[in-house]
Amino acid sequence: MRPRPRGATADEVEPLLPNMAETPYAPLKSSFARSYQAGDSILHELNRTLERALKEGKLLDVARVIKQTVETLSQMPVHIMVTGNSGNGMSSFINALRIIGHEEDDSAPTGVVRTTQTRAKYSSSHFPSVILWDLPGLGATAQTIDNYREEMEFSMYDIFIIIASEQFSSNHVNLAKVIQEMGKRFYIVWTKLDRDLRPHAHSETQLIQNIRVNIQKELQKERVNVPPIFLVSNLDPLLYDFPMLRDTLHKDLSNIRCYGPLSTLSSTFEKIIDDRVASLRERIDEGCSEHPLSVRDDEDMRECLKAYRLKFGVDDESLEQVAQSMGTVVQEFKADMKSQTLYTLRRGDWRLRLMTCAFVNGFFHVLKYLLCFSCCVRCCVRCFRHMKYKRILLSVAQDTKTILEKILKDSISPPQI
Repeated sequence: MRPRPRGATADEVEPLLPNMAETPYAPLKSSFARSYQAGDSILHELNRTLERALKEGKLLDVARVIKQTVETLSQMPVHIMVTGNSGNGMSSFINALRIIGHEEDDSAPTGVVRTTQTRAKYSSSHFPSVILWDLPGLGATAQTIDNYREEMEFSMYDIFIIIASEQFSSNHVNLAKVIQEMGKRFYIVWTKLDRDLRPHAHSETQLIQNIRVNIQKELQKERVNVPPIFLVSNLDPLLYDFPMLRDTLHKDLSNIRCYGPLSTLSSTFEKIIDDRVASLRERIDEGCSEHPLSVRDDEDMRECLKAYRLKFGVDDESLEQVAQSMGTVVQEFKADMKSQTLYTLRRGDWRLRLMTCAFVNGFFHVLKYLLCFSCCVRCCVRCFRHMKYKRILLSVAQDTKTILEKILKDSISPPQI
């Protein structure tokens, strides 16, 4: 769960999902996410459904709809390009990634000479709805990187895997530059680590370090942000960095499929919560007699907190239902909630703690006896009471955003219990 940043002002309600897809090497721009956002009417209907549920404080409905949407998005196809210099083992890598032998009927053809003359696509049960594209190697002909980019239709792919072995050449660097300029995900995969290790005098650790450092230096010379680098052996898809590569790929596939729609949902949630906060603050300022915050002592403040949690759908019963639907325990949602009780609220909000301390309460208790003598005193007491109510409101609203953030994240990557 994301902690509240230091420096947030008293009346701010923090944004939802600020950097869900942020990475150190490239922004997330998938052709899949753009096409989904641009033309699919499902997203519009989804926003309407979630807006209605959130306005009614029905977080269980919100969780169910998000989970259903993520399940649908998870079936959408994602295209992965595998490319590099001819002879670097692109086809062998695809077979190893799919965990199949070269002799199997649907394996990518391999050999010591150039075997891939045109683009070929493959699928894998280990990566459902993913299309792996085996491309002719760059460098076998005199074509430039720009011609290669146009001929191989780089724009149609969501993730790029640049294959290298023996040396990290200028062709690899140029590929990385082009892909970075497109704002796409890409990895560097060194495929023949087993062959490098056999005759080498250095230790395995030192050799692996040398390969990584060399790749990083060549990229940094051309101001290319260093992507994930994986050192593998095509002969054994279970050794070295292959497991880490698969884990990273699964995470990036989830981000590519879900980031676009969920980032839009976060904006919808932001507006709904902020609008509700603004409306309720107006009611506090107007001093509506029917408002639950027309209360004055601690017991009434507890009732006020209970009423707001119910209004936003973060009361105990609702959270229990949401946790069950998400396959987790309710403590996961309550862990960082400031507004569980009046005690936790005071403990997590120093302003409210100060406003309700014994000295301040005693001071305003004395002022109550002067109400009949001074309109100014009456106004001061009312404003101070409203300040406490607004603190409770802002805390409940922020907790609602935190819980929505968890629902979104856990819908993509369910927590392990």
